[in-house]
Amino acid sequence: MIISRYKLTIAYDGTKFSGWQIQNTERTVQGTIESAIKIISGQGERIIVNGAGRTDAGVHAQGQVAHFDFDTKLKAENIKNALNANLPKDCKIIDLFKTERDFHSRFDAKIRSYKYQCYNGESILFRNQCWTINKFDIQLLNHLASQLIGTHDFLSFCKYREDVKETKCTIFVSKWLIDNNMIIFKISANRFLHHMIRYLVGTMVAVCESRLKEIDFQLLLNSPKKNVRIFKAPPQGLILSRVSYGE
Repeated sequence: MIISRYKLTIAYDGTKFSGWQIQNTERTVQGTIESAIKIISGQGERIIVNGAGRTDAGVHAQGQVAHFDFDTKLKAENIKNALNANLPKDCKIIDLFKTERDFHSRFDAKIRSYKYQCYNGESILFRNQCWTINKFDIQLLNHLASQLIGTHDFLSFCKYREDVKETKCTIFVSKWLIDNNMIIFKISANRFLHHMIRYLVGTMVAVCESRLKEIDFQLLLNSPKKNVRIFKAPPQGLILSRVSYGE
């Protein structure tokens, strides 16, 4: 028996998923894909799908990457088509191919890129893909975002966990842009802490809305503390855009 490793790129609407990671009773992306693999494999044993990013409930993805090991004579394109035929409409395999046996979607990732969408106004159409905000200043937002570039300790901007010993991250891209009524934050880094992007977005928007001062934002960044009570943006605006492996 020759087992091959497959790398797949996945898009999903996270609205009705309880996050990526499999749970006993909840609907998750990992569990949904593993169920589809089980159908096409005809095997009773679980085939584990390892994801690059463990997105939370309500968070979306355009370019989540994962891998799994599979013993099959099917061609990669046929595996992709078979999986999509057994997946729900809110989850789709964009790409799938055979990769090196030692490839790991999570540990080999070099850069993870996300975007967070805010909407200035009321929109029923975008309610599950953005956070509605009433006030923004694009110049101020970009001024704040530019201060994130480089390596910083983001302890103030995360859901603190004792098992996470390293809280420094290196930010490569951090910028805001406007697309019609959508105000989009784009950020790329070597790694992210739990809820980190949502805390960053929530805090920057709070400065724009005068609920927080810029000096407070700078203190959070430059004098990191755990379990700080700050503003956190809701999950539905967050999208995992791309995972890069140095290619």
